[in-house]
Amino acid sequence: MEPQTKRWKGSECDSDSWVAYPVLSDERSQDVELIEAFAAPIVNKKETSRLIRELSGLYPLSSLQHIKRVRAVKEKGSPHPLEVLVCLVSDAPDTRAVTIRSLLPSDGPQCDGLGEPFVVKVPARPPLTRPQFELASKHWPTSFHEDKQVTVALRGELFGPSQKSHMREYMLSALTAAKAGHELGMEAVGAVVVDPVEERIIAVGHDCRGHHPLHHAVMVCIDLVAQSQGGGCYPFDRYPACTFNPAPNSDPIPTDPDTEASSQPYICTGYDFYVTREPCVMCAMALVHSRVGRVFYGTASADGALGTKYKIHTQKDLNHRFEVYKGVLMDVYTCRESVDHVLRKSC
Repeated sequence: MEPQTKRWKGSECDSDSWVAYPVLSDERSQDVELIEAFAAPIVNKKETSRLIRELSGLYPLSSLQHIKRVRAVKEKGSPHPLEVLVCLVSDAPDTRAVTIRSLLPSDGPQCDGLGEPFVVKVPARPPLTRPQFELASKHWPTSFHEDKQVTVALRGELFGPSQKSHMREYMLSALTAAKAGHELGMEAVGAVVVDPVEERIIAVGHDCRGHHPLHHAVMVCIDLVAQSQGGGCYPFDRYPACTFNPAPNSDPIPTDPDTEASSQPYICTGYDFYVTREPCVMCAMALVHSRVGRVFYGTASADGALGTKYKIHTQKDLNHRFEVYKGVLMDVYTCRESVDHVLRKSC
């Protein structure tokens, strides 16, 4: 029988004021790193093409392919319309007084058409998100290949009203399970597994470590999903809130190694996980190995492995990665009308 979703009632919690923000890799979420470079005014605009060609031969700036060599001067009344990057400060000749002649060897580019150099700061790495691009561009013009989904997600606009309505119901179901577990003496953590294509709940579980130290809510749900596919290892009959919904026309997982594998997806392939609290390292790795598609969690954890202490889902050396979003249903977590005091503290 399909697990039922229970709604908490409360006018303050019907506003959907929460936003699901993506948990991005450090590369995408870190501040823009700047390095110093020498730039010089182009006082003779007709020499621009020659200067770019000759400077690129002398100082190719191969590590800064994302940086544009020339920028327009926006200040009104400037005596020169363009400025060009000459070289990185770290690549400049070691001289006490830096002049345009000291930066260019006698047999190198002609300094005709260039003014005296000055120090600017330029982005050391290409921007990966629009916020990084906007910050980088304040220092020097930068190329940017935008991932529009990430841009929309960072604005909190990736999920529309209909999607948020479904997300709300799934997380409320996880909260209901968390409360049921807490009433049995477990930690108040709940989880729900959803097939996003069919918009169907596959499994609902909560923390069960009262009888097994490894039975975190996520681990329980993964085993319940396996049970829905004819597998699984642990019985959870003593926990009424831990349930699964068998897949329609599902075939049992073959036990004979010589038997052809089932046509079903590998455990959680493509499924969404809704967890009331950020998973730990063990659970995060279990999500990797079960091939989950997306993870949504409500609150962070001090030892969380999907954004707080680690970002397991972004590790490039793993053979599977998935999307993570945090802050789902934060209005409920802070709403006295919906969640009792104990549950709010535990989750």
